[in-house]
Amino acid sequence: MRATLGGALRSATGAAPALATLLALALPAPAQDTERGRTSAVAIAAELSSQGAQSKLVLTLSKAVEARAFVMERPDRVVIDLPEVNFQLDGETGRRRDGVVQSFRYGLFAPGRSRIVIDLAAPAIVGRIETATRPRDGAVLMTIPLKQVEREAFRKAAASSDPSPAQPHVAVSEPADSRPLIVIDAGHGGTDPGAIASTGVFEKDIVFGFAQDLAGKLSAGGHYRVQMTRDRDVFVPLLERVRIARDAKADLFISIHADSISSAPQVRGATIYTGSEKATDAESAKLAERENRADAAAGAEASEAPPDIADILQELTLRETRGFSSGFARSLMGQLGPVMEMSAKPHREARFVVLRSPDVPSVLVELGYLSSKRDLEMLQNPEWRAGVTGSMAKAVDQFFATRTSIGRQGAGARRSAAIAPVSP
Repeated sequence: MRATLGGALRSATGAAPALATLLALALPAPAQDTERGRTSAVAIAAELSSQGAQSKLVLTLSKAVEARAFVMERPDRVVIDLPEVNFQLDGETGRRRDGVVQSFRYGLFAPGRSRIVIDLAAPAIVGRIETATRPRDGAVLMTIPLKQVEREAFRKAAASSDPSPAQPHVAVSEPADSRPLIVIDAGHGGTDPGAIASTGVFEKDIVFGFAQDLAGKLSAGGHYRVQMTRDRDVFVPLLERVRIARDAKADLFISIHADSISSAPQVRGATIYTGSEKATDAESAKLAERENRADAAAGAEASEAPPDIADILQELTLRETRGFSSGFARSLMGQLGPVMEMSAKPHREARFVVLRSPDVPSVLVELGYLSSKRDLEMLQNPEWRAGVTGSMAKAVDQFFATRTSIGRQGAGARRSAAIAPVSP
C-alpha cells in the first residue's frame, strides 16, 4: 500500500520542474541558518509506503542533510534529528496511518535543529538512513526505513538510545530597567502541535499569533518589559519555560493555550488556571496531565516537576506567589467576561508543570476550544483577538496597580499586598 503525502508540484504537462523553480514558486523566501549564514534545507514532500513488516518514509529535500535516529518507549516512537529544515509540506502530511506508522509530526525542535517524531502502530526500529540525488531536478531523497520487531527487541533498542537534550534557551534580562517584566508563553511549538482542529489548524499556531499580539499590546504602553518563551515555531521543554521566567526574574508569567474536546463540540469558552497540587475537578486534572505530556509528544524526555519545597521560607514564598496568581486570575476574569465567552468554571486549579514556579505569579489561559466551531472562528478573528488582548492588558495594569510598588522586584522579594487563600 502507498500513500503520497505532500506530493511535489508539477507543471501543466505533468513533468516535474527543476527543483530551483519549484522552490521559488512554493516558498516566499528560503530559510536562513543565521549562525552559519547558509540557507537551510527545504522539505517539499514526504511519501510514506509499506510492504509487510517493512515501512519507509521518503523526504524530498532541497539538499542533503545528516540525520540521527533513535527510538523511545511509552509511547512507542521513532525520533529523527536533523539540522534546521524548512518544512513546506501539505497540511495532511503525517496524519495518515500506513504499516507500522500511526502518524508523524515535524518541526523546529531547538535553534538550528529540527525533528521528526513518528508515532508507531507497532514496535519498530530504524534501518540505515540513505540519501540519493534525483537526476531530473537535483532533489535529494532521504529514505528512512522502519522494520517491525518484537517488543523485547524494541525495548532493548529504546534502552540503548541516547536522546540529545534540546539546546537551552538563554533568558535575556535588562537589570537597569526597573519596569515589571512579563513573560508570555505561547504553548506547544515545533514538533509539538498541541490540539488539532477538524479543519487542520494547529493550536501552536493560533496561540503563537495571540501571544505575539498580547506582547505587542503590553509593550506598546511602555510600562512593561515583555519577553516570550519562544519567538517562532520551535519546541521549548516545559521546565525550560519555567526556567526562562525565573532566570529573568519575571514579575508575571502568562501561558496561552487552546483546548479541544472532540467528544463534546458543544463545550466552549475560556478558562483561567492557576497552579495547585490538587486539581479543582477531574476535567482540570486530565487537562494538566495531557499538557504535562507535551515534552514526550515532541520526542523529548518528559518533564518532571521542580523539587519539593525544602524549607518553611520557600513554602511561604510559594503560598504568597500562588496568592498573587489567584489575584491576577480574578482580574482576568473581570476584564475578559464582558468581551468573550467564559466556561462554566472560569477559574480552576491544577498541577501544570509550567505553573510550578515558586517565585513568579503564573497563570495558564485556555482561550477556548478548537473542537467548538464558534470558538475556532473567534480565535482566528483579528478583531476578536484585538479586543481580548486589550482586555488582558487592562487586567495586567490592574494587577500591578494593586501592588504597593510597581518597580522591579527580584524573585522572592517581600510583597505587602494581601494574600488570598489558596490550595496547598
